[in-house]
Amino acid sequence: MSKKYDGIIAQSQRYLDMISKEELTHEEKEWVVKETVDGFRENVNPGFLDYRKSVSTDYTSVEWRDSGSSFTDIWGKEFIDCLGGYGIYNVGHRHPKVMKAVLDQLKRQSLHSQELLDPLRALLAKLVGAITPGDLQYAFFVNSGTEAVEASLKFAKMSTGRRSFIAATRAFHGKSLGSLTATAKGVFRKPFLPLVPGFHHVPYGSAEAVEMMLESCAFIGEDVAAVIVEPIQGEGGVIIPPDDYLPRLRELCDRYGALLILDEVQTGMGRTGKMFACEHSNVVPDIICLAKAFGGGVMPIGATVARKPIWEKLVDNPFLHTTTFGGNPVCCAAAIASINVLLEEKLPERSAESGAYMLGKLYQLAETYPAVVDEVRGRGLMIGIEFLTNELGYEVAKGLFARGVLVAGTLINAKSIRIEPPLIISKEQQDQVIERLSDTLKEVNAGL
Repeated sequence: MSKKYDGIIAQSQRYLDMISKEELTHEEKEWVVKETVDGFRENVNPGFLDYRKSVSTDYTSVEWRDSGSSFTDIWGKEFIDCLGGYGIYNVGHRHPKVMKAVLDQLKRQSLHSQELLDPLRALLAKLVGAITPGDLQYAFFVNSGTEAVEASLKFAKMSTGRRSFIAATRAFHGKSLGSLTATAKGVFRKPFLPLVPGFHHVPYGSAEAVEMMLESCAFIGEDVAAVIVEPIQGEGGVIIPPDDYLPRLRELCDRYGALLILDEVQTGMGRTGKMFACEHSNVVPDIICLAKAFGGGVMPIGATVARKPIWEKLVDNPFLHTTTFGGNPVCCAAAIASINVLLEEKLPERSAESGAYMLGKLYQLAETYPAVVDEVRGRGLMIGIEFLTNELGYEVAKGLFARGVLVAGTLINAKSIRIEPPLIISKEQQDQVIERLSDTLKEVNAGL
């Protein structure tokens, strides 16, 4: 039976009219909220409504505008963004230089034909080769962190001819089949078992455990293709390993002929106080995975960047691993602008300074409220606050939301919330966050 499209055309046109408007009437705002809630309930996933209710009990906090280090809901309430889109907004929300690059490119071309050489992919790859550590040279551009990790696993197999991998407990590398196999939380893995064979998980931060697994795999004839870890675990709750962890992994991988893959999807692009977190340890991986903030908080783009020898088989056959939308001109323009802004505005350095300031204040709050806060940890503006129970973390997140500060828990460690604001966050905003957190902790502590 053929569909009647007149109603759909009218409905979609109303949506387009709404998008085009600078301001909405009160009735239009109510309509947007209703359409949004109905759409999630009937066509997206009603489970998200229960989840979002943890901070917005009546669902009315529909996102509408953003700029700098904050965003407003459809009713005009402003929030200081301390979640940062899980690490997306390093240069801030809608940075003017990133927006200009995207709009300028859109005026010329949005997607490439796939057949001719596209200049922006080449120009971005040059910049990526220049800013990444050591002799990392070739870049494959994708649309997300998950895709960047997925490509890294394929490239490791392709380059080494091996099939085994070592990952870490509490790790998060994405949710496509390969990246999910490297991810460590059972609740995400169990519905999709069996996953990709050959993966072994060992305790994060223990180079000894990695060494034992490398030795065991070599002994039984299943040599390891790569060790994949996050320099700092993000979804695990901002877990910082011992200082010698990455250097020891580098030495072990070299000894056993395995590659070292560093997932810097969340830690990269200045978040931890350096452009890449591995620079704190002076370690150069064989493959580095980037995404999130790579697109300047405006466009989705990721990258898998590797040393030259890993690319040899891709040179022989460039079509072994491809993507339709990865490395498109608009996303490349955003990434080029993001790199420019990060360096020009010295945002990694600002992250280090702001992080040290906020961590000092947070340590004081943790000492004041030991019945609520278990631990504060972080590097740069990648900060985790772990609470004594999941329920306490929930109450703190809800209290901060009511006071105009957005935070969220982590996917692997439910007792922890993250403080990951844009790296451009002002001193005044930092003080407001600390003050509102202090009020929230006082309130939660009084209810114990």
